[in-house]
Amino acid sequence: MPEIFSAYSPELAAVSLPTWVDLASVVVGSAGGVVVAKQRHLDAVGFVGLALLCGLGGGLIRDIMMQVGSVYMLDSPFAIPVSVATGILAFLFPRPLESAGSLLEWLDIMAVALFALVGTDKAVVYGFYPPACVLMGIMTGVGGGMLRDVFLGEVPRIFQRSNLYALCALCGSVAYYVAVVLFSVNKLWGGALCVALTIALRRWSLHFDVRTPADVDLTPRVVGPVKRAARRVRVTRWRAGRRHSR
Repeated sequence: MPEIFSAYSPELAAVSLPTWVDLASVVVGSAGGVVVAKQRHLDAVGFVGLALLCGLGGGLIRDIMMQVGSVYMLDSPFAIPVSVATGILAFLFPRPLESAGSLLEWLDIMAVALFALVGTDKAVVYGFYPPACVLMGIMTGVGGGMLRDVFLGEVPRIFQRSNLYALCALCGSVAYYVAVVLFSVNKLWGGALCVALTIALRRWSLHFDVRTPADVDLTPRVVGPVKRAARRVRVTRWRAGRRHSR
């Protein structure tokens, strides 16, 4: 059984995921794309296109932004063929996906957790600042879904009111960075913490229907006290001026 994570320090080596874990993440991400393609009644090109975007898009965004190391989807001999095969198989045999809604929900957040882990770790290995490391984790985790919505001409779902999705990737990335870099926790435990926290937050938000807020306007709460404070200052100055004139 190969080691899932490297035991080296974050300055020396990246998380070493077995090939099957990488490909499973790609397949799960691609499955999320083909489910949308089925709902939109797209053709085979649409199925394959959305499979590629959702399965490999997040990693591609990360690698382009970082501009260091290799581009995963081009460096791996299996990533693109597996994603394309997922799209073609789903187009030809869509019925199993239609009856696996809850399973896909679980697999989807698992893929987000793994992508967030790998994205954060790659930024850590190359010495990026903490905000950049967290951003790379988030973009790797949700970038594929964002590209899918953009290509379909919609507002990305991660920008809409929903059950904590991007925030789950954010928390997982922060947890991994804090554990591994600040507290020198072994990457095995740091990675497990990232994955567990990301999945747990997502399932918690779905179970209790916790959603991100929208249409928030704190202006009245801020402007009102400021106006009252300014009014009191003017009154105080006016009274002081009257006393001085006497």
